[in-house]
Amino acid sequence: MTLVLCRVDERLIHGQVVVGWGMNLRPTRYVVVDDELASSEWEQELYSLALPAETPAMFLTVEEGKRELPQLQSSEDRTVLLMRSLGTVVELARGGGLGGVEVNLGGMHAGPARTQLTPYLHLSDEDRESISSLEESGITLFAQDLPAAPRHSIGNLLG
Repeated sequence: MTLVLCRVDERLIHGQVVVGWGMNLRPTRYVVVDDELASSEWEQELYSLALPAETPAMFLTVEEGKRELPQLQSSEDRTVLLMRSLGTVVELARGGGLGGVEVNLGGMHAGPARTQLTPYLHLSDEDRESISSLEESGITLFAQDLPAAPRHSIGNLLG
């Protein structure tokens, strides 16, 4: 499988992802699954500026992501898959679309009705429901902001 990182991060493409994870994993492309961003060319251009010139980005809607996921997983490209929310992960996982993939929760920040588990991971009740649903479907979730940082099991963090 060539998904070298499957990450939920509200900021999508940014320094931690490109420098922190990218330098370590050496992806050959980034794929962002986000309905809002997929419909905004100027925002796509802005996000793409953060990437090395030789590393392209694809911006897909959730529906496009569902269709493209098998190809992303079988491609020779080393792909970083980024999503803004756990809801998107749940949609992609329907029907086994993320079977065997570990999902990194790396940037879900403070907000209304969210509780802090780590400095970079704050969850709402809806997020917790999504996590339960994903775990029940066999998907492993872990929290880790950078490759050199400790990796935390979501089950351990939630108690």
